[in-house]
Amino acid sequence: MSHPPIGKLLREWRARLRYSQFELALQADVSARHLSCIETGKAQASRGLLARLADVLGMPLRERNALMIAAGYAPQYPETALDTPSLQMMRRAIDLIVAQQEPYPAFVVNRHWDVLRVNDAAIRINQLVMEGRPGKHDNILRQVFDPEDIRPAIVNWEEVAATFILHLHQEIAASPKDEKAQALLEDILRYPDVPHAWRQRDVTTAPSSILTMTFRSRRGELSFFETITTFATPRNVTLDEVRIECAFPADDHTAAVCAELAAAS
Repeated sequence: MSHPPIGKLLREWRARLRYSQFELALQADVSARHLSCIETGKAQASRGLLARLADVLGMPLRERNALMIAAGYAPQYPETALDTPSLQMMRRAIDLIVAQQEPYPAFVVNRHWDVLRVNDAAIRINQLVMEGRPGKHDNILRQVFDPEDIRPAIVNWEEVAATFILHLHQEIAASPKDEKAQALLEDILRYPDVPHAWRQRDVTTAPSSILTMTFRSRRGELSFFETITTFATPRNVTLDEVRIECAFPADDHTAAVCAELAAAS
């Protein structure tokens, strides 16, 4: 039996979360029969019901818009560039967080790990570990996987790369129609010495709660762990997908080097 776009999307999300029609219907306060009719195209879902289904399924805003479009409605959430006037206050908040992270690195990235902003500390640490060589990429995953970028400076590369691959697989599983994420995965898997097992999603391993990245440098090894800040209850697709990654020193030596670099700049 063929299914309309809305039915296909709902079935994909149910399968991803291992929900039966009955379980999803129960949590969304709708009859299983009505949900079945929506999936097969025999009934039309209201915008309110779609919103409840999206809440139960934990859909990000981009996927919620796709659900609305598949049902024949206009997208619910706007998507605007970060530099548009309507997001001015949000940009100020981002800039404040990034500036306050000094003398430690901070990065603003989008859902595909493209770097949108960095603070001066990130530039100083990058110049130190890259020995003044310019990086090839403005994408964190490509930086980590490309042997001609920052990869050779990462002491615990396999651990770091495995964690990033796991996150990317999970994001693709959450947004299977994201062609850019799929292309990014295919590209980084082509880099040398990437284990073949990483081509498949590892559903048995959870991401490490704290990942420490250690870099080689002429000032000795520098170790950082990261925290990630996101916007709570965003009403804009762009804000929903922006992450602020703040790196903190994992030892006293790293903290001292960061302070010295800041004082000398």
